Amino acid sequence: MRLETTRRALLGSALAAPALAAPALAQSRFPDKSIKLIVPFTAGGTTDVQMRALAEAAGRRFGQAVVIENKLGAGGTLGAQAMLHERPDGYTLATMPVTTIRYPLMQQRPAWNPLTDFTWIIQCTGYLFGVVVKADAPWQDFDQFMAFAKANPGVVNYGTPGVGGSLHLTMEQIAQERGIDWVHVPFRGVAENVQALLGGQIHATADSSGWAELVQSGTVRLLCTWGAERAKRFPQAKTLKEYGFDIVSVSPYGIAGPRNMDPGIARALHDVFKAALYDPSHQAVLDRMDMQVMYAGLGDYAAEVARSLEAEAPLVRRLGIRL
Repeated sequence: MRLETTRRALLGSALAAPALAAPALAQSRFPDKSIKLIVPFTAGGTTDVQMRALAEAAGRRFGQAVVIENKLGAGGTLGAQAMLHERPDGYTLATMPVTTIRYPLMQQRPAWNPLTDFTWIIQCTGYLFGVVVKADAPWQDFDQFMAFAKANPGVVNYGTPGVGGSLHLTMEQIAQERGIDWVHVPFRGVAENVQALLGGQIHATADSSGWAELVQSGTVRLLCTWGAERAKRFPQAKTLKEYGFDIVSVSPYGIAGPRNMDPGIARALHDVFKAALYDPSHQAVLDRMDMQVMYAGLGDYAAEVARSLEAEAPLVRRLGIRL
């Protein structure tokens, strides 16, 4: 099936999707037990640390614990897969990275429709991405790294948290624009990715700011960052735009539940997570990792997902990545 057919099918089925059920009458107080929040990345990684801070702040407001469950693999889509089979009662939620929107565009038979198979509750934040190499590597900046890779096709390899993620696609977009042939090595998270770099199995790591402490300690060198502006903690590192690319990559993500969630429960979840998003304890974690609030709520978040689906399709088509 061609990519365009897949995209149209996803959008078309959204138009035919049933509306959310009306709020249930005489609901019991929600929540009256703990809420499980699936984080589809490794414990201790950027997403996990951020979501644990958010969950703690939300739990204080709910009066019930928000318990993190890590599910690794499949490019961060195991939470989305779980939502296809969970009850829409608000007690099981998932962190939804951009791969949950992008993967159906890469599949001949999409496993889910991003527009109709989930209840999009709140968009939270985005990442500080960057490329790091070992401190004793010969490349002092990203220009030198790219020049070496272009002069040695098929020799340089780099790690990311998985196939089809924003880090993978952006590195391949860079390669395509500069005529570079380098090798992608997928890992299950930043811990494995950085460990492979330090062990000499890969030349570079493209990942979120889980590398920050290693940069500050001088263990690795930061060659570039991918935001619109230089990172506050790493002003010495140029952005991709400064290296001549029309690319800003921050990969916004948030929280969703199963489809057909009661609107009253969805609203209750949104309101508490929004308050937690701006809680000083959570904002301190964002500041520490050079991340920013990128809030969108309920209908606005669903609209952002639809816009992302439209925007991602041409890039996926141009790069030719399939699962």
